[in-house]
Amino acid sequence: MDKTELTMAQQLADAARNFQIRQTGRAPTTVTVVMNEDTVVVTMHEALSPAEQALARSPEGAANLREFHKELFRNSVGSLQKEIERITGRKVREAAAEVDPGTGSVIHAFTTGTSVQVFLLADSIPSESSAHAIPA
Repeated sequence: MDKTELTMAQQLADAARNFQIRQTGRAPTTVTVVMNEDTVVVTMHEALSPAEQALARSPEGAANLREFHKELFRNSVGSLQKEIERITGRKVREAAAEVDPGTGSVIHAFTTGTSVQVFLLADSIPSESSAHAIPA
């Protein structure tokens, strides 16, 4: 399948996966993108290395890991933000990242000025048409 056949969500998932690999050297097992008219939420599943997972077992380690990934994201998000703008044709006004050390998921949220609350569910639910997961 060439890039012209990919949906916008698939293109965004691919861009986020490539960004994660460039930043950490590690590919997530899957990347899920959920979009609406002004928000893109990217969840990279099992994105943490075994060493990061071990670090996350203590409360202090988990806090340090969250802060590390937030800083990494803050300092390098420009390239991903430009790619999102190219794919969507919309300017990104805000970007945030959160790590769930328990699951190894890394969440990136990009908005046009909207407050975003992200909830990671314990079990899967059927995907909506605006969501797409790309396996590694």
